[in-house]
Amino acid sequence: MKKYLLLFQLLLALCFCKAQQLPVWTNDADSIISTDWLVKPVTSKATVYQSADGKDIILYNGLVKRSFRLQPNVTCTGYKNMSNGQQLLRAVMPEALLTINGTRYNIGGLYGQKERAYLLPEWLDNFKMHDSDFQFVKYAIAPIQPFLNWKSSATWAMNKQQPTGKMVSFLFQSKLPALQGVDVTVNYELYDGLPLIVKWLSIINHQNQSITINRAVNEVLAMVEEESAVVGSTEQMQKQHGIYIETNYAFNNAMRYDLSDQTTHWLADSSYTSQVNYNYQTPCLLEVYPAKVTGVELAPKDTFTSVRSYELLMDSYDRERRGLAIRKMYSVVAPWTTANPIFMHLVSKNDEEVIKAIDQCHATGYEALILSFGSHCNIEDTSASNIAKWKKLAGYAHQKGVLIGGYSLFSSRRISDEDDVIDPVTGLPDKGAFFGNAPCLGSKWGLAYIAKLKYFISHTGFNLFENDGPYPGDVCASTTHPGHKNLDDSQWKQMQLQKELYHWCNEHGVYVNAPDWYFLDGTNKIAIGYREVNFSLPREQQMILNRQNIYDGLWEKTSSMSWGFVPLTKYQGGGAEAVLEPLSEHLKDYKQLMMQYYGAGVQACYRGPRLYDTDSTKQAVINTIHWYKKYRDILNSPLIHLRRADGRDWDGWLHVNPQLSTKGLLLLFNPLKETITRTIKVPLYYAGYAGLSGNITLTEKEGTARNIKLNKNEELTLQFTLAPESYTWYVLE
Repeated sequence: MKKYLLLFQLLLALCFCKAQQLPVWTNDADSIISTDWLVKPVTSKATVYQSADGKDIILYNGLVKRSFRLQPNVTCTGYKNMSNGQQLLRAVMPEALLTINGTRYNIGGLYGQKERAYLLPEWLDNFKMHDSDFQFVKYAIAPIQPFLNWKSSATWAMNKQQPTGKMVSFLFQSKLPALQGVDVTVNYELYDGLPLIVKWLSIINHQNQSITINRAVNEVLAMVEEESAVVGSTEQMQKQHGIYIETNYAFNNAMRYDLSDQTTHWLADSSYTSQVNYNYQTPCLLEVYPAKVTGVELAPKDTFTSVRSYELLMDSYDRERRGLAIRKMYSVVAPWTTANPIFMHLVSKNDEEVIKAIDQCHATGYEALILSFGSHCNIEDTSASNIAKWKKLAGYAHQKGVLIGGYSLFSSRRISDEDDVIDPVTGLPDKGAFFGNAPCLGSKWGLAYIAKLKYFISHTGFNLFENDGPYPGDVCASTTHPGHKNLDDSQWKQMQLQKELYHWCNEHGVYVNAPDWYFLDGTNKIAIGYREVNFSLPREQQMILNRQNIYDGLWEKTSSMSWGFVPLTKYQGGGAEAVLEPLSEHLKDYKQLMMQYYGAGVQACYRGPRLYDTDSTKQAVINTIHWYKKYRDILNSPLIHLRRADGRDWDGWLHVNPQLSTKGLLLLFNPLKETITRTIKVPLYYAGYAGLSGNITLTEKEGTARNIKLNKNEELTLQFTLAPESYTWYVLE
């Protein structure tokens, strides 16, 4: 992260020194795009224009248009979705809000808009600035720089390309004596091929004394409301649907972003006096900031960098389309989330079992081995003997072409009164944390913990890291922990420590599983969402529940961002009916559990001491992995939801990718104890058949290809027959 900031500051300094020669915006470019970006790539590149009169600059990539008035101060004047023509902005606001040393300041912004339900361009020339606000000095334009220098060579990934686009940076300074020497830069990143803008702040303190940043609001938007109510509170009414917001400041173990978000605030706007709501409570003012960060000290010459807000414009209320847009965003801006190695979760008691598991991974085509919780691998042990042992085992794995890694639990454990989170109410380490007792990442133990992890991984050559219970947002009232000052900065500082560890892993080629939403800071995979005790249920029930988890968990997450679970041995209780060992005696169930997960593109944690026990089991695993690798690209492509598993009838899903020769792969399951014949309509619009009604080639399993005609709605009518408790797949070309 520090390298990224240094590069950004150097690039910004160079760009600020150069005069900007921008193409002139013409009205001809302000038309609704006819291409569906989710089906066919948009060829328009991110470009920064200037208006003909020189008063405005415009960010535009064919999918989104964001406009700014430059004088007398910078303010955003338009935010338009070019897919449907929706204007999201109704009023001007400051570019950001900063509270420094207890006083709030506007960064940019203009005043004078009386009607705040909509904004007309002809009003802008009459707007004024306030002298007390931070004032625009100059702007710079540069290519987008990779946020993380992801080392991608070690693992298979659907996308290994870093995103491209343009960054515009507005520099602001204050004329107030107390703020002389404080530079605020508001940065906008516009991406090629996405209706996405990423916004963030950087603050440099050139003063000779420290300042305290009590709050940094990096985005302020007066949004048009899409729904209205005469009465009701902001909690009761729907928020904006035309924009989807994520930031890289999310946690709480929900394994869903919307429940992990800590920064998106939809507020009422009392200055909007023509709104329908009688008490001015319509949630139409968006602010982005971490609420529990109330005092971060910025030392002389240091830089503070805000959260990054990822603003994805939406053109539909349809859940599938919105989910496809979010999944596409992740595959582009965080390409490491498309990495998806085939891994086993080993429960080992000794080194011999590790060697055996490595050999089995090599023999069956598995690509990675994770020493699971309960194994004899302790990556917090940095003794010379432990390092030497695991370095030797890692070397053996690498000789066999297998990646290897280990597990560590951080949060839900007790360390000591000195190192645990201090409850701000009681002043004691008495279960005031998210998981009850938990260490503070800024304590002496926490700082040493991070150092030990890095030391172990770098000195053994481990390629994977499973960090269970990562920092979950605990605030800490300690004033003696070296990693934070007090309660006010405890969440921010701990979050930075956790992020820095994941940045380090990402840039050193270490694949990270972490059950919390750190994707935008370098992690690769999270649980798809399941209840652990369900894995003590009979296998027949597990299969249906797993397919429900797949269906429910892949609306906003991609397959490669998700892991499932298969208990080869006893887990969370349960008897012989719940486990797969002996594997050869439950081969049918083992094969179907593998096909369900691999058929969804989801890697499961196959947790146990081995992958096979007999030659027939070994061959079944080899055949399944061969099938997965044959169709790997399409199986890691977006999933279209067809019918959720309910045990009463067929269920299934469809993978689509118009950029591949194999444009679709359809998975169908029959959970019933009787043969079924069904006729269904399969939607193929997102497979690239938009506007077509001709024939496509359809092949069931490895059978004979046949031509099927699409209807005018880009659907194929498919009749299929499935034996009891079985499954099938179809390839579309």
